[in-house]
Amino acid sequence: MEIGALLVIIAISIVGLWIIFYFVPVGLWFQALVSGVRISLVQLIFMRWRKVPPRVIVQAMIEGTKAGLTLNRNEMEAHFLAGGRVSKVVHALVSAQKANIPLDFKMATAIDLAGRDVFEAVQMSVNPKVINTPPVTAVAKDGIQLITKARVTVRANIKQLVGGAGEETVLARVGEGIVTAIGSSLSHKEVLENPDKISKTVLDKGLDAGTAFEILSIDIADIDIGRNIGAVLQMDQANADKNIAQAKAEERRAMAVALEQEMKAKAQEARAKVIEAEAEIPKAIAEAFRSGNLGVMDYYRLKNIEADTNMRDNIAKSGNELKKK
Repeated sequence: MEIGALLVIIAISIVGLWIIFYFVPVGLWFQALVSGVRISLVQLIFMRWRKVPPRVIVQAMIEGTKAGLTLNRNEMEAHFLAGGRVSKVVHALVSAQKANIPLDFKMATAIDLAGRDVFEAVQMSVNPKVINTPPVTAVAKDGIQLITKARVTVRANIKQLVGGAGEETVLARVGEGIVTAIGSSLSHKEVLENPDKISKTVLDKGLDAGTAFEILSIDIADIDIGRNIGAVLQMDQANADKNIAQAKAEERRAMAVALEQEMKAKAQEARAKVIEAEAEIPKAIAEAFRSGNLGVMDYYRLKNIEADTNMRDNIAKSGNELKKK
């Protein structure tokens, strides 16, 4: 029992010591002290209670102090509680100081809370970044399609990082400038001979206004010749005109067929009326015989005239056929 009680006491002592050293970070306080950072042990304990990790704040203050920066512990705690990345901010401040870039703690924390990597932004200010544009398709005035790829060299604009547009906006503006420059060229050969004309035209537009970057240069990496869009459009227009002409011709043909059918119907109606009238002739002759208005000799004389007329028509037709042969 004595051995068991001793083990329990030892375990409780170890746990108690761990709790004490967790809430009273003596080692961290000593590290800050020998590094020239003045911070009391009580403040480190209060940081634990405020849910602020003392190691993050102390290491950041040590880094800043060694670099010659003057940092405020309360501001660093407030930035951490606001969801900021204290170590990134201090890294950025140290890098900016070494590179002679004007950047204070307030601006750095604002950039960090805006969701941007402030340390990467400082590095990009020192080492510009190259952005490759996707293939940009444009058509010159002669109708030839050109497919262009460009490399845009940008540098971070620290003052515009908060609220400034990102890489997507820069790429969109550069693509628009390339399309405008190629579209205003009289010939695709002119673009192929002087690709630097595109770069100058695009740079003169001030495309980096309102963005988080400063465009240093735009270099045309590649230009490929695409389709002859002008010829394709002309062919499409010719096909459209042909289809319109065919439709109009079909309309005229349909109207002619309808008119022909109408004339045939009228001719059939006229023949029907003639047949109907001819059917009335024997009745009229019979009535003339009964009423005494027509005699037998008159009837024979009428038949002779009719036969003579038919004979003359047949002779005339035969003569025309002989002349044709």
